[in-house]
Amino acid sequence: MLQSTPEQDLRCHERCAGNPDSNTLEPLKICLLGYRSKPFSGGQGIYIRYLSKALVNAGHFVDVISGEPYPHLDDRVRLIKMPGLNLFESANHVTALRPKHLLSYTDFFEWCSMLTGGFPEPYTFGRRVVQYLKKHGSHYDIIHDNQSLSTGLLKLQKMGFATVCTVHHPITSDRDIALASANTWKLRLLIRRWHSFLHMQQRVIRRLKHIVTVSQQSRVDIAKAFGVDQSSITLVYNGIDTDVFKPMPGVSQLPLRIMTTASADAPLKGLEYLLKAMAMLRPTYPELELLIVGQLKEHGVTRKLVDTLGINSMLKYVSEIDTEELVKYYAEASIVVVPSIYEGFGLPAGEAMATGTAVIATDGGALPEVVGNAGMKVPIRDSEAIASAIRHLLDNPLERKRLEQSGKERIQQKFSWDVTASLMIDYYRGILADADAHG
Repeated sequence: MLQSTPEQDLRCHERCAGNPDSNTLEPLKICLLGYRSKPFSGGQGIYIRYLSKALVNAGHFVDVISGEPYPHLDDRVRLIKMPGLNLFESANHVTALRPKHLLSYTDFFEWCSMLTGGFPEPYTFGRRVVQYLKKHGSHYDIIHDNQSLSTGLLKLQKMGFATVCTVHHPITSDRDIALASANTWKLRLLIRRWHSFLHMQQRVIRRLKHIVTVSQQSRVDIAKAFGVDQSSITLVYNGIDTDVFKPMPGVSQLPLRIMTTASADAPLKGLEYLLKAMAMLRPTYPELELLIVGQLKEHGVTRKLVDTLGINSMLKYVSEIDTEELVKYYAEASIVVVPSIYEGFGLPAGEAMATGTAVIATDGGALPEVVGNAGMKVPIRDSEAIASAIRHLLDNPLERKRLEQSGKERIQQKFSWDVTASLMIDYYRGILADADAHG
């Protein structure tokens, strides 16, 4: 098994900055897997999109196999659709079953599990991928999974495929934060049932030979949560597409526009603490506006909190936007706030910084690794600290301008998809060389 230390990974990351893969070896044939790859928000779809693009830019051949929702990919990347039942989009989970589904164990299992409150997609996606790659996968050099940690990966590994899995962060964090926020035993029971796939992920990660993660904090947390050695997990930071996420000189900044992203209306993202901060700021800044990129659950806890705080008029929502629109919204905002309790990397913070917008982020998870000293950091779960930081930047435009510049420079110098792709290709080639050496 290839092993490395955190110090070696960080030195390699710095050394490779600005040096995309330029060796003369044969191009690799790479297959990326995503059990769901939401294109407009959420880290998994973004990771698939930009990693595949960066690998193609470096001269390699890339296919993506994805379940629904499907990612938006570069034209040079082939998308192989692997649909499941997509029960999240069904108006009624019960009536979504069709007679043909009874002929498939995978389909029937997915329906039954969803009906009883489980989350079967990682497992059932893995089963479908194994069947597909048995027939059509012999030409791939690398199979690279994005977060599913399904038992199918172990089957692929046993079949002789060079199999890699990126784990952005342990989903145990999501479960534990959700449990801490639950106020009834029934809700806690549902949360545990939903996260029952974690038992599978724990078994799988302990037997996978090649694991990648996107931050040192995630590396520590994955090792602790799943009982694996840190040295068996390779660190390759996420990148930011600085050709896309960059300042827009022709766009005017709105002085009282705060922006945040809420790809999942879940306690993990800490939106409630930003909403409470907005309520605190309202008497002083009655025209202050919060743009939320994402949707709140219609009858969810967060929506009820908005009503309780009486701040509906302060909020604007946009969703299902393309990347160009997202960049424009970043450019219009005076401040972007990332209130997450935990982030495995923190793409919104990096994207906003690359666009030249001042960032306030919590110290949750890997956010300090991304933000560094180029943004304001506040403790997690601290509405007063968020309000104080927003107030400070609103009242100190020179400080805000300094953060805009330093944030942009930090992302350009330390995080890019060219760097990520170069490191990943070196990792792939090391795996293949190690396999050849051991026959």
